[in-house]
Amino acid sequence: MNTLVCDSPDLVHNPLDAIDAETFRTHFNRKPFKIGHQLADHELFSLARLVELAQRLPIGRMEYNAGNLPVSQDPRSTPSNGLSTEETIRRIEECQSWMVLKNVEVDPDYRELLDACLDAIRPYSEPLAPGMYQREGFIFISSPGSVTPFHIDPENNFLLQIRGTKEVTLFDAGDRTVLPESDIEAFFTGAHRNLVYKDEYNGRGEKFDLLPGEGLHFPVIAPHWVQNGPAVSISFSITFRTADSESRAALYRLNSRLRQLGLRPSPVGRSPFRDALKVGILNAGRKIRGSKSRSY
Repeated sequence: MNTLVCDSPDLVHNPLDAIDAETFRTHFNRKPFKIGHQLADHELFSLARLVELAQRLPIGRMEYNAGNLPVSQDPRSTPSNGLSTEETIRRIEECQSWMVLKNVEVDPDYRELLDACLDAIRPYSEPLAPGMYQREGFIFISSPGSVTPFHIDPENNFLLQIRGTKEVTLFDAGDRTVLPESDIEAFFTGAHRNLVYKDEYNGRGEKFDLLPGEGLHFPVIAPHWVQNGPAVSISFSITFRTADSESRAALYRLNSRLRQLGLRPSPVGRSPFRDALKVGILNAGRKIRGSKSRSY
């Protein structure tokens, strides 16, 4: 795929390549798979530009802490690194830290790049899961050897490795030994993303080594943890939601409420008929609430 430069010389159109259509069709939101990209030397990911971005972002869109964490990290006791945001980025090579800049699409330059990436994904994803929306970008900046603890995420995600290397250990989202139904329901009703990692999970995940220029697809709620290589790592996570992913999230929230009432709801995905019935009930409830709000 050719790279086309737009009016701003530091922005890239059509930045993704090496997307195999058949692999995308058979693996999307089912199994992880790699793609290629052309962002490894992109100036928007230089430390200087990331410092500028962090200075413009609202404080609530940044998260950072010490990076020498265990795989199973209690989020209530995650240690601070004692530095400011700017100091963390400038000293990332030596300060043993992990950082994420969230929703970078609020910045016009990063929004344009995010859209270029997801516009390249959409022709492949739309026939499988129509209605791409809530496009969001996250930039991870991590010290050598730092760990991202075991967790799950709610979005369709492609993680693009920009600088340094990572080893991603990713588990099947349908493996209820690793990811019980109760953990999913808790997550979609407000629990933290971090999960407890148990020794019995060893060997059940698949390991992926990510190099600059490579990207990895994470199916929705596929549990994973990440170990950085021996150099500073910068990654760009491009994410989106679809009607299907949001319907499944709503089903998990409904099942949680039903369980609290003492019922034993059918797990999401086990019975398409029951899932469709529940979605119908949820949609009807939304219409009723919308009608009542408009009557005042």
